[in-house]
Amino acid sequence: MKTDISSYFLIIDLEATCSDDNSIPRHKMEIIEIGAVMLNRATWEIDSEFQQFIQPVINPQLTAFCRELTSISQSDVELAPIFPEAMSSLEKWLESFTNYIFCSWGEYDKKQFIQDCKYHNIAYPFGSEHRNIKKEFSEYLGVSKGFGMAQALQQLGLELKGTHHRGIDDARNIAAIFRHMDKNQH
Repeated sequence: MKTDISSYFLIIDLEATCSDDNSIPRHKMEIIEIGAVMLNRATWEIDSEFQQFIQPVINPQLTAFCRELTSISQSDVELAPIFPEAMSSLEKWLESFTNYIFCSWGEYDKKQFIQDCKYHNIAYPFGSEHRNIKKEFSEYLGVSKGFGMAQALQQLGLELKGTHHRGIDDARNIAAIFRHMDKNQH
């Protein structure tokens, strides 16, 4: 059943395999968590959330750096589906919503999705429209400097809720930044 509400912002934050010693180059990074919230454009409330760990296949063993940064454990990803199955679950969740725009903090999440879809030979599901909230935040402040998500919250006097570098928590925090920007532009 599709909802009648005309528009949403689909805010996604990804966590991916990573290293601090260049053992996992950028083109070999894989998504290990999708955190997504559906922000209602009419009410600016989160109507639904999606969270999924993903089992990496190129570098199945998470580095100590990655585990510390994200607080995602090896067992979290070992028990998780691989990327194509996770994308199926995400797309099933998305079926309930019409007319959403994919948004993320910066371009990284979009590029990582494209990379993982290509690697697993599945279609990129979000269309061509993408809103870079990081860039919009700098424009909102009237500065050229790019801010990290945690810095942006601090700049607005908002509390970072949950665990930083956890997809679902970061997606919720990005929604809070976006909501604040909208309420203060009118």
